[in-house]
Amino acid sequence: MNCNYQTALFTDFYELTMAQGYWKRHMTMPVVFDYFFRRHPFGGGYSVFAGLATLMEALEGFSFSKEDLEYLSTLGLFEDGFLDHLSSFKFKGTIYAAREGEIVFPQEPLVRVEADLISAQIVEGLILNVLNFQSLIATKTARIWNASGRGAIMEFGLRRAQGADGALSASRAAFIGGAVGTSNTLAGKEFGIPVLGTMAHSWVMSYPSELEAFDAYAEIYPKNTVFLIDTYNSLESGIINAIKAGKKLIEKGYGFGVRLDSGDIDYLSRMIRGRLDEAGLPDVKIVVSNELNEEIIESLVDGKAPIDVWGVGTNLVTGGNDAAFAGVYKLSAIDPEGQGRPVMKFSDNPEKSTNPGVKNLWRLYDQRGAARLDLISCSEEEIQEGFEYLVHHPSADWRQLKIVPARVEPLLFKVMEHGARIQGLPDIIHIQAFMKERIQTFDSTYLRLLNPHIYKVSVTDRLFNLKVSLINAFFKQKLSQG
Repeated sequence: MNCNYQTALFTDFYELTMAQGYWKRHMTMPVVFDYFFRRHPFGGGYSVFAGLATLMEALEGFSFSKEDLEYLSTLGLFEDGFLDHLSSFKFKGTIYAAREGEIVFPQEPLVRVEADLISAQIVEGLILNVLNFQSLIATKTARIWNASGRGAIMEFGLRRAQGADGALSASRAAFIGGAVGTSNTLAGKEFGIPVLGTMAHSWVMSYPSELEAFDAYAEIYPKNTVFLIDTYNSLESGIINAIKAGKKLIEKGYGFGVRLDSGDIDYLSRMIRGRLDEAGLPDVKIVVSNELNEEIIESLVDGKAPIDVWGVGTNLVTGGNDAAFAGVYKLSAIDPEGQGRPVMKFSDNPEKSTNPGVKNLWRLYDQRGAARLDLISCSEEEIQEGFEYLVHHPSADWRQLKIVPARVEPLLFKVMEHGARIQGLPDIIHIQAFMKERIQTFDSTYLRLLNPHIYKVSVTDRLFNLKVSLINAFFKQKLSQG
């Protein structure tokens, strides 16, 4: 990919100033950091975890070049000894993570980083950048895919994406979220995503007539012909000429489609479907584009507009009405293999306090095989089916319930050990298939666009008591200090 993830300068500057501080104070002890997010984007009821394979590849090569260190030396803040330390820097930590394409929820530890304090701090920016953006776009695409009735979504966003890496990362994430393909040719090469495209208005305008433009395209690409019919007038010329050119293709044994990129998509698609059916062309597909989003698509689907394929660009690859995924990276334990001291962030806002210690994540299912709740536990706990558990709201308040799961599934798996991937991660085709399989285990009330039902994320009784004990100790210390 064009973005240079391989240089460890791809981090926030304060990570390096803190790292030098740790180095000077000999603070190189093992720690644990968690990556999680605080709210779903788009006011939704679920999110899709994406970017893991990109992150693993980047971490394996994350280092400081000679030129990087020379640049840092010009800033006047870093000692020669610390720069010498960075010259041999390589991430050698261990990572546990949810599988890419997993359906995920706020407060869940989706990535657990176990490393020395300096290494864990330096990789924070990389982890947040990769996972936050790709999870945002994968989630947006899944919402659009669901709104379309799980139909065919073509990602058309290259020209509106934020830079080259924004376009590539968005194409990758969009496919994970359910897109059938991308217009981004480089993304096709890099990730093995099907590449798709029709024609631009300039193709039609460059010929003396619309019909000549359609005939020429059909002659060159008889197996992949979709006529763009709104260059001049969709109903009075576009569809008429598309039918003429298309029938010539059919006589040769090929098929074709038509595409709308402007106007009243609902009205025009109905009129065009009628024209095609009257011409004896019921199998011709209608493709639409033009600033589509999930709300528009859901409205068209609910109204039974005869649309077969949805081309979505700007509102897909930019996140549309939500510009960022609310992922954060927080310290949860210090020296877990020694004294194992759990730590947590306190906050006046209970939703922003963190869950302490080394943790695991589980999904609990009911007798029907539907996902009932996700459970965060201490790492030494083993959650089993058929046992009754008292579980608590993650904010450590009064809300609790008892549950006996019919089936229990762990959601965190070791993906990196001592800085090296321990197994081959699935390719993007399998990641998309996994996402589609997982989303079917959730009731439709969690997936709806408007006012979705809130899926429960809970903590075990043991983790709840640990969190409460730290909160009580904090306030006891605060009172003793006056």
